Amino acid sequence: MESAGRRLETIKQHLTGAENEVVICAAFRSPLTKAKRGGLKDTTVEEILAQLFEKVLQNTKVDPNKIEEVVIGNVLKVGAAGMSLRLTQFMAGFSDTTPCYSVNRMCASGLQAVSCIANAIKAGEISIGLAGGVESMSIYEMNSAVHPPLPERAFKIPNAANCVLPMGITSDNIVSKYGITRQKMDEFAASSHAKAYAAQQSGKFDEEIVPIKTTITENGKTRDIVVSKDDGIRKETTAATLGKLRPAFKPTGGTTAGNASQVTDGGAVVLLASRKAAEANNLPILAKWHGFAAVGVPPEIMGVGPAFAIPKALSQAGLKVGDVDVYEVNEAFASQATFSVDKLGIDYNKVNPNGGAIALGHPLGCTGARLIATLLPELRRRKGRFGVVSMCIGSGMGAAAVVENLVR
Repeated sequence: MESAGRRLETIKQHLTGAENEVVICAAFRSPLTKAKRGGLKDTTVEEILAQLFEKVLQNTKVDPNKIEEVVIGNVLKVGAAGMSLRLTQFMAGFSDTTPCYSVNRMCASGLQAVSCIANAIKAGEISIGLAGGVESMSIYEMNSAVHPPLPERAFKIPNAANCVLPMGITSDNIVSKYGITRQKMDEFAASSHAKAYAAQQSGKFDEEIVPIKTTITENGKTRDIVVSKDDGIRKETTAATLGKLRPAFKPTGGTTAGNASQVTDGGAVVLLASRKAAEANNLPILAKWHGFAAVGVPPEIMGVGPAFAIPKALSQAGLKVGDVDVYEVNEAFASQATFSVDKLGIDYNKVNPNGGAIALGHPLGCTGARLIATLLPELRRRKGRFGVVSMCIGSGMGAAAVVENLVR
């Protein structure tokens, strides 16, 4: 019988060996379309996810029976992981042997799902797993996520009360607290649209987007369509035109409908595996997962989260700000995105090179995985090595992750 000491050493080698490092084998997303008006407005989260699952199976040739766990981030559809996610697996051709669950860390839900799979691989619990996120902000509106009345005493505790501040108010709190100018916010927003439009026109998004076959109802008539493009990008947007918009939350605030993220539908998935399992199953090895970090910040300025989560994630990976080639920082609001970039001294040329959520949209539970699907192709195009994804999180948090491109 193997001694306890020998067994512990074997486990240690398994957890720390290069063969057990976590690699990314695929990352895809759906098009992102305007809530209530876009091509996916009548499409269920199950249908979006099922087609993304199918793309992963088709592209990587992975045996679905080898996928040992599925984790999906979702915010607005209460209980989305229960029967909903389970039946989605069957729609995509999975057998009944693969378990699943969902997570809700609000805007970081998709990234949290990826981290859950990565950690399970590191722990030796699984070898191959599928993660991602999805949101239909058309079918499940923001207000549908409101829970029963909160305890009255919660509102007597400042931090607790601030957890339920409207996100736009927290954005304007950052504007006033840190002196961020309206002009800077509008210039950042206009740049997001310009970069996204250029990327779309040049076909940069094509390899990350899975066209979604669905049906849409307009003027009482239903028809079959294929949605293949993001529809929130406005090529005509300029800082001057954005400057004419009225503040959306505070009369004297700087946050407007034009310099905040769009309400959007969409999904994204990421296939991860241990290097050993990826090699054994002939899976593509695109990138290495270096880790994930989440932090807490004051809820009334929740948008500053990336400024504190990014340094923690970089420290865990043994990196500095300047070592990173591409940053995908979610543009919940221009106020918080510019604050975080300036606070850390990040080169704007490395930030959201193909636009961000102001132009593309922010499907809450999807965004974390979507950022990875957008990051990896850009790292390859730039022949860059390290990339970071990050976002703020409602109620006062931030999250970030570091990946290393292995296709150069």
